[in-house]
Amino acid sequence: MTAATTGVVTAELVREAAALPAATLHEAAGKIGALPAAIGPVRPGMRVAGPALPVLSPPGDNLWLHRAIYAAEPGDVLVVAFGDGADPLEYGHWGEVMAVAALHRGIAGLVTSGGVRDGDQMAERGFPVFAPSLCIRGTGKDPDGRGSVGAPVRIGGVTVRRGDLVVADGDGVVVLPVADAAGAVRAAARREAAEQEIFDRLAAGETSLDIYRLPAEGES
Repeated sequence: MTAATTGVVTAELVREAAALPAATLHEAAGKIGALPAAIGPVRPGMRVAGPALPVLSPPGDNLWLHRAIYAAEPGDVLVVAFGDGADPLEYGHWGEVMAVAALHRGIAGLVTSGGVRDGDQMAERGFPVFAPSLCIRGTGKDPDGRGSVGAPVRIGGVTVRRGDLVVADGDGVVVLPVADAAGAVRAAARREAAEQEIFDRLAAGETSLDIYRLPAEGES
């Protein structure tokens, strides 16, 4: 199962990661891989986990995103970054038509640092999208636009490589390198079990100050 030995994020590992909060995975991995806080689900309840397919696109253009749909493997999560130019938040780079095409390809979801549109429709169709903005402004499709599919991209200080583990939920998005993914999932599962014990102790009357050995007001 381990990504470190297989060099890939396996379907079993994705299933295990999908059951864990993105925040717990981030913490368990050593507080790495958190994408900018502005990138969140376009509608409540969306969640996605899977191996990353990085995409680089010119802002205000979505031809490379169309290309990525047909370069992706089933279960992939498209992770889209943008090059220099116009503000990518001010364009709807992805919408319902592309979501339907992606669903037919078996793509698990989309994470992007640019704007999208058709949030309600994508939610109704069950296609999870994580983006920093919704924008109705249309995009171009420049055949000479500079971009890539599969090459590493960088979003908010996090480098995303093909096959990295992506987990996103209502709290945010975490991207974990292949070599760290299996260990982080195991550590996250342990953290969740330990947290349940804390809930039990709180229910029994202990305080969070006692459990975490924190000083009360006036103590040092």
